Amino acid sequence: MPTKIRLQRKGKKGQPFYHLVVADGRAPRDGKYIERLGTYNPMTHPTTITLDFERSLYWIQVGAQPSDTARSILSNQGVMLKHHLLKGVQKGALTEEQVEEKFQAWLTEKQEKIEQAKKDEMLSDKEKSKKILEEERLINEARAAELAKKRAKDNLKAEEAAAKEAEAEEQEPTEPAAETKEDLKAEAEAKKEETKEEPAKAEAKKEETKEEPAKAEAKKEETKEEPAKAEAKKEETKEEPAKTEAKKEETKEEPAKTEAKKEEEKKAE
Repeated sequence: MPTKIRLQRKGKKGQPFYHLVVADGRAPRDGKYIERLGTYNPMTHPTTITLDFERSLYWIQVGAQPSDTARSILSNQGVMLKHHLLKGVQKGALTEEQVEEKFQAWLTEKQEKIEQAKKDEMLSDKEKSKKILEEERLINEARAAELAKKRAKDNLKAEEAAAKEAEAEEQEPTEPAAETKEDLKAEAEAKKEETKEEPAKAEAKKEETKEEPAKAEAKKEETKEEPAKAEAKKEETKEEPAKTEAKKEETKEEPAKTEAKKEEEKKAE
């Protein structure tokens, strides 16, 4: 099998890094290789490519077959274009000077495209930031307008309520005035009656004060009579045993009376 130009994977898990190598077509992907031509790092933006241009061109001219990814890398760096132009020199269609001019023109054009792409990215980033700021400004303005409308509605409601209250106060002043006059008259008459009743109340209080000594004397007499009542109660308590004995004797005499009645009834028969 012919030799191949392909990528050999290196790097950590999730962080790939590749070597561009020339290897035997029968060798495994990450096995032995003949020569390393450069590196390819897809994790950067833009991707980073380092390449030995002359050795890559030599292996292409010798007949090494690049893989699809390796071909795109070589064409990106101009190796495939230079190989195509050199074929024209071999056929006599071009001279080496023309090949060099065309290749240099291609390089300058590519460099300009790269710079323009960078500028476009910068401009696109700026435009994106401007669009975001403009959208935020419009949103803020809409919110401010909504708040202003709500505040205006609240102010109108408050003004209408105040106007209604003022109208109600203007319509009601005559009736309360009449009511207040009548109330004042009634209060004045009530005060006069109270002033008239005050002497009667004072006399009633004087009479109560006069009656208080008599009540105090009656209480004293009651307190004096209490010991006599207590003694009478003691005597009653002493007489109670005698009464109980008399009741017992009566209960003892009752059987004898009943027997006497029975004998009289028998005699009568």
